Amino acid sequence: MLNPYATLVTLVAVAKDRLQREEKGATAVEYGLMVGLIAVFIIGAVVLLGEQLDGLFREIGAALDTAGD
Repeated sequence: MLNPYATLVTLVAVAKDRLQREEKGATAVEYGLMVGLIAVFIIGAVVLLGEQLDGLFREIGAALDTAGD
């Protein structure tokens, strides 16, 4: 598994470099950075809430099985 902190540091360094070049307009690099940061936050949320989400989905699945019978 990748180290989320190292990934975040790398993304920030790339963004800082892009901002210092003073290029105008959003490019694929900026969109890639945004997607990367969103992915890091999603992974963090899943890691932190994984067990709670698993329990919730199991409850929903059981309720659907009971309702279908």
